[in-house]
Amino acid sequence: MTRHEQILDCLMVHLERLSPKGGKLHADADLANELGLDSVNVMDLLLEVEDEFDISVPVNVIADIHTPRQLASAIEKIEAA
Repeated sequence: MTRHEQILDCLMVHLERLSPKGGKLHADADLANELGLDSVNVMDLLLEVEDEFDISVPVNVIADIHTPRQLASAIEKIEAA
């Protein structure tokens, strides 16, 4: 399993808990439109991610993240920096 896949699996666990029921959870699901996350849920997710991976996600990166896959890629890049 690649690091990207490990990060994505971890994100899915967090998203299962945070997303309202009924959204189909998959790596390319839009966090807001498909999974129904509001801004508070997204911030909760980011806080959990920052704690879990011991990173800080820059605010300018957040605006470009719309799917779990994009978030996993951003985390991977931050970890590599």
